[in-house]
Amino acid sequence: MAFTLQTGEKAPHFELPATDGKTYKLTDFDDKYLVVFFTCNHCPYVIGSDEETRKTADKFAGKGVRFIGINSNSPNTHPSDSFDNMVKRMEQYSFPWLYLYDRSQDVARAYGALRTPHIFIFNENRELVYTGRNTDSPKDSLSISVNDLDRTLVELTSGKEISVPRTNPIGCTIKWEGKDSHWMPEGAGDLVQ
Repeated sequence: MAFTLQTGEKAPHFELPATDGKTYKLTDFDDKYLVVFFTCNHCPYVIGSDEETRKTADKFAGKGVRFIGINSNSPNTHPSDSFDNMVKRMEQYSFPWLYLYDRSQDVARAYGALRTPHIFIFNENRELVYTGRNTDSPKDSLSISVNDLDRTLVELTSGKEISVPRTNPIGCTIKWEGKDSHWMPEGAGDLVQ
């Protein structure tokens, strides 16, 4: 069995606290489409692509697309990824997405998150239609030649077939509790060979 959720599979349930002081479940979202992306506070690939992700979230906000960021990094492995620092980051940047905290890392395991950022896009039936990178250059937005997140959402909201349903996420590894900062779970690896 693959580590990472496969296209066509249903979005795994979650119930997680957010930086806005509320707790959210997957079933709380009645938006037509969901973008669930694994992110964090410190990763240069996240920091380098946050504004591009903001542009995409703003572009599709009126088309029934909800963005949900999840931080699954262990604060013991990387202290800057603590919940308190998540709150500070959202206060500083006012990103147009919810920022949820997966302290147990169970949600990262359920989705098979590999890196930060790692994008999962779900259709109206909460079936996965895309997983992988946000762009081909998340660390340097000036060097982007392919925006996979935008392309997939254009296709999805236009009722078209998803032309590229899977790419390899580009970014820092998830920081797993009690593991070296570059460790990945057994079975985790490239989505595209």
